[in-house]
Amino acid sequence: MSTKPDPTSLPCSPLDETAGLKYFPRLTGKIRLFAAGKLWEELHANLGQGLDAACAAFLQVDYHELQAQVLGGADDETLLRWCETKGRPLCDLTKRIWNHYVAKLGWNDLISDTLARRKAESGLADRDDIQTIAHYIDVDEGRLP
Repeated sequence: MSTKPDPTSLPCSPLDETAGLKYFPRLTGKIRLFAAGKLWEELHANLGQGLDAACAAFLQVDYHELQAQVLGGADDETLLRWCETKGRPLCDLTKRIWNHYVAKLGWNDLISDTLARRKAESGLADRDDIQTIAHYIDVDEGRLP
């Protein structure tokens, strides 16, 4: 962690859920915080990228259209229903598939090298307990020791 973030500048954990779907409240929270000029600066570069883009693609909605809906003031439950209408409906199985992806991303997969690099950049290279991106984010943002 290069600089300790102000907790009010952070979205929630990537493992938090809206209607059983992980990451969605983090995605919408980042959009709201950025629009308010409060989002932790280290998160600016990846806004709409990475898991943000993956979540929008999973929901089969355009990120910028979702961003406009978020900025229109809807709550997360309403936004997720909009995504299911605009993109595709989600059943329990598709939610479980996405949730598993979010929870395990970085663990022996295509972005394991990215996780290792980010840990090294944050001074956490010796933390063998950090094995997923979600865990790294929660440690980096101060939610976990």
